[in-house]
Amino acid sequence: MSFKFFDKLSQNFIELLSDKDDYNVIIEVKNEKSFTAHSNVLKCRSPYFCKELKNIIPNENNIKTITKPNISEEIFDTILKYIYGGIVDSKNVETKFIFDLMVTANEFEIEELTKKLENHLIETKSSWLKSHFSLVYRSIFSGNNFKDLENFCNDIVTKYPSLIFDAEDFTSLQESALVSLLKRDDLQLEEVIIWDYIIKWGIAQNSALPANLKEWNKGNFTTLKTALQQCLPLIRYFHISGTDVSKKIKPYKKILDKQLWEDLTQYFMDPEQPVESIILQPRTILVQELPARTTEQEKPLSTIITYEHVAEISSWIDRKSSTYSLTDIPYEFQLILRGSINGFAPQTFWDICLGRASTVVIMKVKGTEEILGGYNPLAWDASGHSTGYGKTNDSFIFSLKNGNIQNSIISRVKNHDKAIWNINKYEQKYHGPYFAFNLYMCSDSSDFTLGTTNKCDHNLDYEKPISTTTHNFSIVDYEVFTTIKKSN
Repeated sequence: MSFKFFDKLSQNFIELLSDKDDYNVIIEVKNEKSFTAHSNVLKCRSPYFCKELKNIIPNENNIKTITKPNISEEIFDTILKYIYGGIVDSKNVETKFIFDLMVTANEFEIEELTKKLENHLIETKSSWLKSHFSLVYRSIFSGNNFKDLENFCNDIVTKYPSLIFDAEDFTSLQESALVSLLKRDDLQLEEVIIWDYIIKWGIAQNSALPANLKEWNKGNFTTLKTALQQCLPLIRYFHISGTDVSKKIKPYKKILDKQLWEDLTQYFMDPEQPVESIILQPRTILVQELPARTTEQEKPLSTIITYEHVAEISSWIDRKSSTYSLTDIPYEFQLILRGSINGFAPQTFWDICLGRASTVVIMKVKGTEEILGGYNPLAWDASGHSTGYGKTNDSFIFSLKNGNIQNSIISRVKNHDKAIWNINKYEQKYHGPYFAFNLYMCSDSSDFTLGTTNKCDHNLDYEKPISTTTHNFSIVDYEVFTTIKKSN
Protein backbone atom coordinates (compact mmCIF):
# COMPACT_ATOMS: atom_id res chain seq x y z
CA MET A 1 0.00 0.00 0.00
CA SER A 2 1.33 3.45 -0.86
CA PHE A 3 0.57 6.72 0.88
CA LYS A 4 0.38 9.88 -1.23
CA PHE A 5 0.91 13.35 0.21
CA PHE A 6 0.53 15.59 -2.83
CA ASP A 7 -1.00 18.53 -0.97
CA LYS A 8 2.02 18.89 1.31
CA LEU A 9 4.40 18.34 -1.61
CA SER A 10 2.66 21.09 -3.57
CA GLN A 11 2.85 23.46 -0.61
CA ASN A 12 6.56 22.79 -0.10
CA PHE A 13 7.38 23.43 -3.76
CA ILE A 14 5.45 26.72 -3.76
CA GLU A 15 7.50 27.70 -0.69
CA LEU A 16 10.63 26.81 -2.67
CA LEU A 17 9.48 29.32 -5.29
CA SER A 18 9.83 32.04 -2.67
CA ASP A 19 13.37 30.97 -1.80
CA LYS A 20 15.66 33.75 -2.99
CA ASP A 21 18.90 32.02 -1.99
CA ASP A 22 19.27 29.11 -4.37
CA TYR A 23 17.64 30.29 -7.58
CA ASN A 24 19.67 30.16 -10.81
CA VAL A 25 17.17 31.47 -13.38
CA ILE A 26 15.64 34.91 -13.87
CA ILE A 27 12.62 35.35 -16.15
CA GLU A 28 11.83 38.90 -17.26
CA VAL A 29 8.30 39.56 -18.51
CA LYS A 30 6.32 42.59 -19.67
CA ASN A 31 7.21 45.93 -18.03
CA GLU A 32 10.57 44.42 -16.97
CA LYS A 33 9.06 42.53 -14.03
CA SER A 34 11.48 39.76 -12.93
CA PHE A 35 10.78 36.32 -11.46
CA THR A 36 13.33 33.96 -9.96
CA ALA A 37 13.20 30.20 -10.41
CA HIS A 38 15.20 26.98 -10.33
CA SER A 39 16.36 25.43 -13.59
CA ASN A 40 15.82 21.82 -12.52
CA VAL A 41 12.17 22.49 -11.67
CA LEU A 42 11.53 24.40 -14.89
CA LYS A 43 13.16 21.73 -17.07
CA CYS A 44 11.20 18.92 -15.44
CA ARG A 45 7.86 20.66 -15.85
CA SER A 46 8.18 22.37 -19.22
CA PRO A 47 9.76 21.08 -22.46
CA TYR A 48 10.07 24.70 -23.56
CA PHE A 49 12.28 25.62 -20.59
CA CYS A 50 14.26 22.40 -20.99
CA LYS A 51 15.24 23.42 -24.54
CA GLU A 52 15.62 27.13 -23.83
CA LEU A 53 17.90 26.79 -20.82
CA LYS A 54 20.31 24.57 -22.75
CA ASN A 55 20.99 27.41 -25.16
CA ILE A 56 21.54 30.21 -22.63
CA ILE A 57 25.00 31.07 -21.32
CA PRO A 58 24.94 31.89 -17.58
CA ASN A 59 26.45 35.10 -16.21
CA GLU A 60 29.36 35.30 -13.78
CA ASN A 61 27.04 34.27 -10.93
CA ASN A 62 25.89 31.18 -12.85
CA ILE A 63 22.43 32.67 -13.41
CA LYS A 64 20.58 32.36 -16.70
CA THR A 65 18.11 35.02 -17.88
CA ILE A 66 15.09 34.46 -20.11
CA THR A 67 13.12 37.39 -21.52
CA LYS A 68 9.41 37.10 -22.39
CA PRO A 69 8.21 40.66 -23.04
CA ASN A 70 4.89 39.52 -24.53
CA ILE A 71 3.67 37.87 -21.30
CA SER A 72 2.05 39.83 -18.48
CA GLU A 73 3.18 39.66 -14.88
CA GLU A 74 -0.16 38.19 -13.73
CA ILE A 75 -0.16 35.44 -16.36
CA PHE A 76 3.41 34.36 -15.69
CA ASP A 77 2.90 34.41 -11.92
CA THR A 78 0.04 31.92 -12.41
CA ILE A 79 2.14 29.79 -14.77
CA LEU A 80 5.03 29.67 -12.31
CA LYS A 81 2.77 28.67 -9.41
CA TYR A 82 1.38 25.89 -11.57
CA ILE A 83 4.89 24.69 -12.47
CA TYR A 84 5.90 24.53 -8.82
CA GLY A 85 2.67 23.59 -7.07
CA GLY A 86 0.37 22.14 -9.71
CA ILE A 87 -2.42 24.54 -8.74
CA VAL A 88 -4.34 27.07 -10.83
CA ASP A 89 -7.17 29.07 -9.24
CA SER A 90 -9.65 30.15 -11.94
CA LYS A 91 -12.17 31.65 -9.53
CA ASN A 92 -12.86 35.38 -9.69
CA VAL A 93 -10.81 35.90 -12.86
CA GLU A 94 -12.08 37.17 -16.19
CA THR A 95 -12.53 34.71 -19.04
CA LYS A 96 -10.02 36.68 -21.11
CA PHE A 97 -7.41 35.89 -18.44
CA ILE A 98 -8.17 32.17 -18.70
CA PHE A 99 -7.88 32.34 -22.49
CA ASP A 100 -4.54 34.18 -22.32
CA LEU A 101 -3.33 31.70 -19.70
CA MET A 102 -4.18 28.82 -22.05
CA VAL A 103 -2.28 30.43 -24.94
CA THR A 104 0.74 31.04 -22.69
CA ALA A 105 0.67 27.51 -21.28
CA ASN A 106 0.75 26.26 -24.86
CA GLU A 107 3.72 28.49 -25.62
CA PHE A 108 5.58 26.89 -22.71
CA GLU A 109 4.50 23.43 -23.98
CA ILE A 110 2.66 22.62 -20.76
CA GLU A 111 0.25 20.20 -22.37
CA GLU A 112 -1.68 19.20 -19.25
CA LEU A 113 -2.61 22.77 -18.32
CA THR A 114 -3.27 23.80 -21.92
CA LYS A 115 -5.74 20.98 -22.47
CA LYS A 116 -7.48 21.53 -19.15
CA LEU A 117 -8.04 25.22 -19.85
CA GLU A 118 -9.15 24.52 -23.43
CA ASN A 119 -11.83 22.10 -22.23
CA HIS A 120 -12.84 24.47 -19.44
CA LEU A 121 -13.45 27.29 -21.93
CA ILE A 122 -15.50 25.11 -24.28
CA GLU A 123 -17.58 23.55 -21.52
CA THR A 124 -18.27 26.61 -19.38
CA LYS A 125 -17.41 29.73 -21.40
CA SER A 126 -18.89 29.05 -24.83
CA SER A 127 -20.82 32.32 -24.82
CA TRP A 128 -17.61 34.30 -24.29
CA LEU A 129 -15.84 32.35 -27.04
CA LYS A 130 -18.62 33.19 -29.49
CA SER A 131 -18.78 36.88 -28.58
CA HIS A 132 -14.98 37.18 -28.92
CA PHE A 133 -14.88 34.99 -31.98
CA SER A 134 -12.34 36.92 -34.06
CA LEU A 135 -9.80 37.04 -31.22
CA VAL A 136 -10.21 33.35 -30.47
CA TYR A 137 -10.13 32.19 -34.08
CA ARG A 138 -6.94 34.02 -34.93
CA SER A 139 -5.14 32.84 -31.80
CA ILE A 140 -5.62 29.08 -31.97
CA PHE A 141 -4.12 28.06 -35.32
CA SER A 142 -0.52 29.16 -34.84
CA GLY A 143 0.72 25.93 -33.30
CA ASN A 144 -2.02 23.51 -34.33
CA ASN A 145 -2.41 22.48 -30.67
CA PHE A 146 -6.00 23.52 -29.95
CA LYS A 147 -7.89 20.87 -31.89
CA ASP A 148 -11.04 21.00 -29.75
CA LEU A 149 -11.23 24.78 -29.99
CA GLU A 150 -10.56 24.60 -33.73
CA ASN A 151 -13.52 22.24 -34.12
CA PHE A 152 -15.67 24.44 -31.87
CA CYS A 153 -14.91 27.51 -33.98
CA ASN A 154 -15.14 25.77 -37.33
CA ASP A 155 -18.57 24.41 -36.40
CA ILE A 156 -19.64 28.06 -36.17
CA VAL A 157 -17.84 29.22 -39.31
CA THR A 158 -19.27 26.45 -41.47
CA LYS A 159 -22.77 27.71 -40.59
CA TYR A 160 -21.88 31.40 -40.76
CA PRO A 161 -18.95 31.63 -43.19
CA SER A 162 -19.25 35.41 -43.57
CA LEU A 163 -17.76 35.74 -40.08
CA ILE A 164 -14.38 34.86 -41.58
CA PHE A 165 -14.64 35.04 -45.35
CA ASP A 166 -16.27 38.49 -45.45
CA ALA A 167 -14.12 39.91 -42.67
CA GLU A 168 -12.02 42.93 -43.58
CA ASP A 169 -8.85 41.09 -42.56
CA PHE A 170 -9.73 37.79 -44.29
CA THR A 171 -6.54 37.82 -46.36
CA SER A 172 -4.42 37.80 -43.19
CA LEU A 173 -6.01 34.54 -42.04
CA GLN A 174 -3.47 31.84 -41.20
CA GLU A 175 -3.07 29.20 -43.89
CA SER A 176 -3.77 26.41 -41.40
CA ALA A 177 -7.10 28.00 -40.48
CA LEU A 178 -8.12 28.34 -44.12
CA VAL A 179 -7.11 24.75 -44.87
CA SER A 180 -9.10 23.45 -41.89
CA LEU A 181 -12.22 25.13 -43.28
CA LEU A 182 -11.68 23.88 -46.82
CA LYS A 183 -11.55 20.33 -45.48
CA ARG A 184 -15.07 20.63 -44.06
CA ASP A 185 -17.83 18.96 -46.05
CA ASP A 186 -20.42 21.18 -44.35
CA LEU A 187 -18.94 24.58 -45.24
CA GLN A 188 -22.01 26.54 -46.29
CA LEU A 189 -20.62 28.17 -49.41
CA GLU A 190 -21.00 27.29 -53.05
CA GLU A 191 -17.79 25.84 -54.44
CA VAL A 192 -17.25 28.61 -56.98
CA ILE A 193 -17.54 31.19 -54.16
CA ILE A 194 -14.91 29.25 -52.21
CA TRP A 195 -12.68 29.35 -55.30
CA ASP A 196 -13.06 33.15 -55.49
CA TYR A 197 -12.07 33.48 -51.84
CA ILE A 198 -8.94 31.34 -52.05
CA ILE A 199 -7.77 33.18 -55.17
CA LYS A 200 -8.27 36.45 -53.30
CA TRP A 201 -6.34 35.06 -50.30
CA GLY A 202 -3.52 33.65 -52.43
CA ILE A 203 -3.00 36.87 -54.38
CA ALA A 204 -2.93 38.85 -51.12
CA GLN A 205 0.00 36.74 -49.90
CA ASN A 206 2.13 38.11 -52.76
CA SER A 207 1.85 41.89 -53.05
CA ALA A 208 4.15 41.94 -56.11
CA LEU A 209 1.59 40.16 -58.32
CA PRO A 210 0.19 42.48 -61.03
CA ALA A 211 -3.34 43.75 -60.39
CA ASN A 212 -4.28 43.05 -64.02
CA LEU A 213 -4.38 39.31 -64.74
CA LYS A 214 -3.60 39.99 -68.41
CA GLU A 215 -0.15 41.19 -67.32
CA TRP A 216 0.74 37.94 -65.51
CA ASN A 217 3.65 35.86 -66.72
CA LYS A 218 4.49 32.21 -66.06
CA GLY A 219 6.39 33.13 -62.89
CA ASN A 220 3.36 34.96 -61.48
CA PHE A 221 1.16 31.88 -61.86
CA THR A 222 3.88 29.73 -60.27
CA THR A 223 3.98 32.13 -57.32
CA LEU A 224 0.23 31.89 -56.81
CA LYS A 225 0.28 28.11 -57.19
CA THR A 226 2.96 27.87 -54.49
CA ALA A 227 0.95 30.09 -52.15
CA LEU A 228 -2.13 27.89 -52.62
CA GLN A 229 -0.47 24.48 -52.70
CA GLN A 230 -2.27 23.39 -49.50
CA CYS A 231 -5.64 24.77 -50.64
CA LEU A 232 -5.95 23.72 -54.29
CA PRO A 233 -6.36 19.96 -53.64
CA LEU A 234 -9.34 20.72 -51.35
CA ILE A 235 -11.52 22.44 -53.96
CA ARG A 236 -14.43 20.30 -55.23
CA TYR A 237 -13.81 21.20 -58.90
CA PHE A 238 -16.17 18.63 -60.38
CA HIS A 239 -19.11 20.19 -58.48
CA ILE A 240 -18.70 23.60 -60.07
CA SER A 241 -20.89 24.32 -63.08
CA GLY A 242 -19.31 24.29 -66.53
CA THR A 243 -20.15 27.97 -66.96
CA ASP A 244 -18.37 28.89 -63.74
CA VAL A 245 -15.39 26.69 -64.59
CA SER A 246 -15.05 28.57 -67.87
CA LYS A 247 -15.57 31.97 -66.28
CA LYS A 248 -13.75 31.58 -62.94
CA ILE A 249 -11.35 28.61 -63.12
CA LYS A 250 -10.06 28.85 -66.69
CA PRO A 251 -8.30 32.23 -66.23
CA TYR A 252 -6.18 30.53 -63.53
CA LYS A 253 -5.82 27.11 -65.15
CA LYS A 254 -2.01 27.47 -65.08
CA ILE A 255 -2.04 27.00 -61.30
CA LEU A 256 -3.79 23.63 -61.68
CA ASP A 257 -2.09 20.36 -62.46
CA LYS A 258 -2.27 19.66 -66.19
CA GLN A 259 -4.06 16.35 -65.66
CA LEU A 260 -6.73 17.99 -63.50
CA TRP A 261 -7.52 20.60 -66.14
CA GLU A 262 -7.71 17.93 -68.86
CA ASP A 263 -10.04 15.84 -66.68
CA LEU A 264 -12.25 18.84 -65.96
CA THR A 265 -12.53 19.65 -69.64
CA GLN A 266 -13.39 16.03 -70.49
CA TYR A 267 -15.88 15.77 -67.59
CA PHE A 268 -18.00 18.64 -68.82
CA MET A 269 -17.94 17.27 -72.37
CA ASP A 270 -18.78 13.68 -71.38
CA PRO A 271 -19.53 13.15 -67.65
CA GLU A 272 -19.83 9.39 -68.13
CA GLN A 273 -16.18 8.95 -69.11
CA PRO A 274 -13.76 8.01 -66.27
CA VAL A 275 -11.11 10.52 -65.19
CA GLU A 276 -7.75 10.09 -63.46
CA SER A 277 -8.17 12.94 -60.98
CA ILE A 278 -9.76 12.37 -57.60
CA ILE A 279 -13.36 13.58 -57.47
CA LEU A 280 -14.10 14.84 -53.97
CA GLN A 281 -17.66 14.54 -52.69
CA PRO A 282 -19.86 17.65 -52.87
CA ARG A 283 -20.31 19.79 -49.81
CA THR A 284 -23.57 19.45 -47.90
CA ILE A 285 -25.42 22.74 -48.33
CA LEU A 286 -28.27 23.15 -45.85
CA VAL A 287 -30.73 24.90 -48.09
CA GLN A 288 -33.40 25.03 -45.40
CA GLU A 289 -31.12 27.03 -43.11
CA LEU A 290 -29.30 29.28 -45.54
CA PRO A 291 -30.63 31.21 -48.53
CA ALA A 292 -29.29 30.17 -51.90
CA ARG A 293 -26.23 32.14 -52.93
CA THR A 294 -25.41 33.45 -56.33
CA THR A 295 -21.95 33.45 -57.77
CA GLU A 296 -21.59 37.06 -56.69
CA GLN A 297 -19.93 37.52 -53.33
CA GLU A 298 -22.21 38.90 -50.63
CA LYS A 299 -21.34 42.37 -49.44
CA PRO A 300 -20.12 42.43 -45.85
CA LEU A 301 -22.29 43.99 -43.17
CA SER A 302 -19.98 46.97 -42.79
CA THR A 303 -16.62 48.34 -43.86
CA ILE A 304 -16.04 49.64 -40.31
CA ILE A 305 -17.52 47.29 -37.73
CA THR A 306 -17.55 43.51 -37.29
CA TYR A 307 -20.23 41.10 -36.14
CA GLU A 308 -18.51 41.09 -32.74
CA HIS A 309 -19.19 44.83 -32.58
CA VAL A 310 -22.83 44.23 -33.55
CA ALA A 311 -23.17 41.71 -30.71
CA GLU A 312 -21.65 44.19 -28.28
CA ILE A 313 -23.83 47.14 -29.35
CA SER A 314 -26.92 44.90 -29.26
CA SER A 315 -26.15 43.95 -25.66
CA TRP A 316 -25.82 47.65 -24.79
CA ILE A 317 -29.19 48.40 -26.38
CA ASP A 318 -30.79 45.72 -24.18
CA ARG A 319 -28.71 46.75 -21.14
CA LYS A 320 -27.29 43.23 -20.85
CA SER A 321 -24.44 42.66 -18.40
CA SER A 322 -22.80 40.17 -20.79
CA THR A 323 -22.30 40.36 -24.54
CA TYR A 324 -24.60 38.42 -26.84
CA SER A 325 -23.06 35.48 -28.67
CA LEU A 326 -22.65 35.74 -32.43
CA THR A 327 -25.34 33.13 -32.95
CA ASP A 328 -27.83 34.86 -30.65
CA ILE A 329 -27.78 38.53 -31.72
CA PRO A 330 -31.40 39.74 -31.32
CA TYR A 331 -31.09 42.69 -33.71
CA GLU A 332 -30.67 42.96 -37.44
CA PHE A 333 -28.47 45.91 -38.41
CA GLN A 334 -29.69 47.30 -41.73
CA LEU A 335 -27.33 49.72 -43.45
CA ILE A 336 -29.15 52.84 -44.64
CA LEU A 337 -26.22 55.20 -45.24
CA ARG A 338 -22.54 54.82 -45.97
CA GLY A 339 -20.51 57.97 -46.56
CA SER A 340 -18.22 56.39 -49.14
CA ILE A 341 -21.33 55.47 -51.19
CA ASN A 342 -23.88 58.20 -50.42
CA GLY A 343 -21.48 61.08 -49.84
CA PHE A 344 -20.29 63.03 -46.83
CA ALA A 345 -22.50 66.12 -47.02
CA PRO A 346 -24.42 66.77 -43.76
CA GLN A 347 -27.59 67.31 -45.78
CA THR A 348 -27.35 63.70 -47.02
CA PHE A 349 -27.61 62.45 -43.44
CA TRP A 350 -30.91 64.28 -42.94
CA ASP A 351 -32.28 63.35 -46.35
CA ILE A 352 -31.81 59.66 -45.59
CA CYS A 353 -32.21 59.47 -41.80
CA LEU A 354 -35.03 61.97 -41.16
CA GLY A 355 -37.78 60.16 -39.29
CA ARG A 356 -35.67 57.02 -38.77
CA ALA A 357 -35.72 55.65 -35.22
CA SER A 358 -33.50 53.17 -33.39
CA THR A 359 -30.39 54.04 -35.36
CA VAL A 360 -26.70 53.44 -34.77
CA VAL A 361 -24.20 55.95 -36.16
CA ILE A 362 -20.64 54.67 -36.71
CA MET A 363 -17.65 56.93 -37.48
CA LYS A 364 -14.09 55.89 -38.34
CA VAL A 365 -11.69 58.63 -37.29
CA LYS A 366 -9.00 59.67 -39.73
CA GLY A 367 -5.43 59.23 -38.47
CA THR A 368 -6.18 57.37 -35.20
CA GLU A 369 -8.28 54.43 -36.48
CA GLU A 370 -10.72 55.09 -33.59
CA ILE A 371 -14.26 53.83 -34.14
CA LEU A 372 -16.76 56.14 -32.45
CA GLY A 373 -20.52 56.03 -32.50
CA GLY A 374 -23.85 56.52 -30.84
CA TYR A 375 -27.28 54.93 -30.51
CA ASN A 376 -30.44 57.03 -30.85
CA PRO A 377 -33.70 55.23 -30.00
CA LEU A 378 -35.68 58.29 -31.13
CA ALA A 379 -36.54 59.33 -34.66
CA TRP A 380 -34.17 61.94 -36.07
CA ASP A 381 -36.24 65.12 -36.27
CA ALA A 382 -35.04 68.12 -38.24
CA SER A 383 -38.24 69.29 -39.85
CA GLY A 384 -38.86 72.29 -37.63
CA HIS A 385 -37.78 75.89 -37.87
CA SER A 386 -35.73 75.74 -34.68
CA THR A 387 -33.30 73.32 -33.15
CA GLY A 388 -34.24 71.37 -30.06
CA TYR A 389 -33.40 68.47 -27.82
CA GLY A 390 -34.76 64.94 -28.09
CA LYS A 391 -35.46 63.41 -24.68
CA THR A 392 -34.63 59.78 -23.85
CA ASN A 393 -33.03 57.64 -21.16
CA ASP A 394 -31.84 55.00 -23.63
CA SER A 395 -29.32 56.74 -25.89
CA PHE A 396 -25.59 56.10 -25.50
CA ILE A 397 -22.30 56.89 -27.18
CA PHE A 398 -19.31 54.55 -27.48
CA SER A 399 -15.87 53.76 -28.82
CA LEU A 400 -15.16 50.27 -30.14
CA LYS A 401 -12.07 48.15 -29.72
CA ASN A 402 -10.11 47.27 -32.82
CA GLY A 403 -6.53 46.47 -33.72
CA ASN A 404 -5.32 49.68 -32.10
CA ILE A 405 -7.87 50.26 -29.31
CA GLN A 406 -7.74 47.68 -26.52
CA ASN A 407 -11.21 47.98 -24.98
CA SER A 408 -14.63 49.26 -25.96
CA ILE A 409 -16.19 52.06 -23.91
CA ILE A 410 -19.90 52.83 -23.50
CA SER A 411 -21.20 56.09 -22.05
CA ARG A 412 -24.95 56.27 -21.35
CA VAL A 413 -26.93 59.47 -21.29
CA LYS A 414 -27.16 61.13 -17.84
CA ASN A 415 -29.27 64.14 -18.71
CA HIS A 416 -32.21 62.61 -20.54
CA ASP A 417 -33.61 66.06 -21.38
CA LYS A 418 -30.56 66.76 -23.58
CA ALA A 419 -29.83 63.33 -25.07
CA ILE A 420 -30.13 64.21 -28.78
CA TRP A 421 -29.71 67.60 -30.46
CA ASN A 422 -31.95 67.93 -33.52
CA ILE A 423 -30.94 70.48 -36.14
CA ASN A 424 -33.46 72.80 -37.81
CA LYS A 425 -33.84 72.41 -41.56
CA TYR A 426 -31.94 75.61 -42.28
CA GLU A 427 -28.75 74.32 -40.60
CA GLN A 428 -28.73 70.85 -42.16
CA LYS A 429 -26.17 71.98 -44.73
CA TYR A 430 -23.51 72.10 -42.02
CA HIS A 431 -24.69 69.89 -39.14
CA GLY A 432 -25.25 66.14 -38.96
CA PRO A 433 -26.12 63.85 -36.01
CA TYR A 434 -25.59 65.26 -32.50
CA PHE A 435 -25.50 63.18 -29.32
CA ALA A 436 -25.93 66.26 -27.12
CA PHE A 437 -22.59 68.03 -27.44
CA ASN A 438 -20.57 64.97 -26.42
CA LEU A 439 -20.27 63.47 -29.90
CA TYR A 440 -21.35 65.16 -33.09
CA MET A 441 -20.64 65.57 -36.79
CA CYS A 442 -20.55 68.92 -38.54
CA SER A 443 -18.63 70.62 -41.34
CA ASP A 444 -18.18 74.20 -42.46
CA SER A 445 -17.26 72.77 -45.86
CA SER A 446 -20.37 70.57 -46.10
CA ASP A 447 -18.11 67.49 -46.12
CA PHE A 448 -17.42 65.49 -42.93
CA THR A 449 -14.08 64.32 -44.33
CA LEU A 450 -12.74 67.86 -44.75
CA GLY A 451 -11.39 69.86 -41.83
CA THR A 452 -11.69 68.79 -38.20
CA THR A 453 -15.01 70.18 -37.04
CA ASN A 454 -16.51 66.84 -36.01
CA LYS A 455 -16.04 66.60 -32.28
CA CYS A 456 -15.76 64.09 -29.43
CA ASP A 457 -16.00 65.90 -26.09
CA HIS A 458 -16.96 65.18 -22.51
CA ASN A 459 -19.89 67.16 -21.15
CA LEU A 460 -22.10 66.22 -18.24
CA ASP A 461 -24.96 65.04 -20.46
CA TYR A 462 -23.33 61.59 -20.87
CA GLU A 463 -21.61 59.50 -18.20
CA LYS A 464 -17.95 59.51 -19.20
CA PRO A 465 -15.44 60.19 -21.99
CA ILE A 466 -15.32 57.64 -24.79
CA SER A 467 -11.92 58.77 -26.06
CA THR A 468 -8.61 59.27 -24.31
CA THR A 469 -8.46 62.86 -25.52
CA THR A 470 -11.00 65.55 -26.20
CA HIS A 471 -10.55 66.34 -29.84
CA ASN A 472 -11.90 67.58 -33.10
CA PHE A 473 -11.51 65.10 -35.91
CA SER A 474 -12.07 64.28 -39.54
CA ILE A 475 -13.45 60.91 -40.65
CA VAL A 476 -12.41 58.27 -43.16
CA ASP A 477 -15.97 56.96 -43.50
CA TYR A 478 -19.20 56.73 -41.56
CA GLU A 479 -22.26 54.48 -41.57
CA VAL A 480 -25.79 54.60 -40.20
CA PHE A 481 -27.80 51.47 -39.40
CA THR A 482 -31.36 50.95 -38.32
CA THR A 483 -31.71 48.26 -35.67
CA ILE A 484 -34.64 45.89 -36.10
CA LYS A 485 -35.62 43.39 -33.42
CA LYS A 486 -35.64 39.89 -34.87
CA SER A 487 -38.79 37.83 -34.45
CA ASN A 488 -38.49 34.80 -32.18
